[in-house]
Amino acid sequence: MRLKLETELCSLLNIRYPIILAGMAGGPTTVELVSAVSKAGGLGTLGAAYMEPQAIRSAIRGIRDLTDRPFAVNLFSVSLRDDNTRTEEVQQALNPMRNTLGLAAADLTAVNTPDFIEAQFAVLLEEQVPIISTAFGIAPPRIMEQAKSAGTRIIAMATTVREAIAAEQAGCDAVVAQGSEAGGHRGTFDLTEHPMGANIGSMALIPQIADRVHIPVIASGGVMDGRGLVAALALGAQGVQMGTRFLTAAESGAHAAYQQRLLASTEESSVITKAFSGRPARGVNNDFVKAWDRSGVDPLPFPTQNTATRDIRNGAADQNNPEYMSLWTGQGTRMLTSGQSAKTIVEEIIRQAGSLLE
Repeated sequence: MRLKLETELCSLLNIRYPIILAGMAGGPTTVELVSAVSKAGGLGTLGAAYMEPQAIRSAIRGIRDLTDRPFAVNLFSVSLRDDNTRTEEVQQALNPMRNTLGLAAADLTAVNTPDFIEAQFAVLLEEQVPIISTAFGIAPPRIMEQAKSAGTRIIAMATTVREAIAAEQAGCDAVVAQGSEAGGHRGTFDLTEHPMGANIGSMALIPQIADRVHIPVIASGGVMDGRGLVAALALGAQGVQMGTRFLTAAESGAHAAYQQRLLASTEESSVITKAFSGRPARGVNNDFVKAWDRSGVDPLPFPTQNTATRDIRNGAADQNNPEYMSLWTGQGTRMLTSGQSAKTIVEEIIRQAGSLLE
């Protein structure tokens, strides 16, 4: 088998290089970063899961103002329904952290997370976004049907072979094989069987998914350079999805204190925790995570825990204090660089991969 950088995925998505920017929600994937990756020949992805519908529409139009190349928008596939049965207990456990930051104590009342998933998907369809990707499951059947009818490509994230097969059967055009090394939220569909997410390493997960689905597989987790891209291709993937590598890019929207902490971290720095959002996610082990673990309190389910901790995370960001921010990251941080443009990162990865393939 001869490996090549022009893969089936490139033809499917109309991109030059098999590199996809991960749809990191919460601000890192700025309009500038998304468009820069797409202009460089990869696929930029807007992490829009927490964005209001009109903000998504504005961002989509902003991306189109900067590039005519394909791009994707990533959303959660699940409705954001709150469970406030234990909110008072959790808020009391969080109040000492608020005190540390000089923030007002929570009033212990129920939190309310806006749920605009239907309106978010509607904007993507109205704006004719070329590629939609989802996390935590597959897009609702009605959305899938409408998107497919419009010629929109659909990508789902999977953490097990079963999830990848389900994505293919539902009509997805490609699937992301998310290894345990990946930063941010685990994409596991159902946490009942795997409360901390299915955490299968990329080396084991990618070939097993590639052997059992007929759609292109995109490797995610631990890929930081051309070596990772070539390794992913050798394992049967048609491309890679990279998040951590672009967090310290010049166009990244990640907070400066967040970036500095990542640049000082190593492969030992991250843990998988539910402390910030109620869903398992890989991030830097900081004072927030440690204090939460000492409390012995179980987090609220997602998204209620995420909403309950937002004032702490925002307050920490205002104070440039990374100890109480959610610092999502993968395990390859020793390979991070500071301030490189997204274009330079893509070109560097492709140059190194091309050299290895030759």
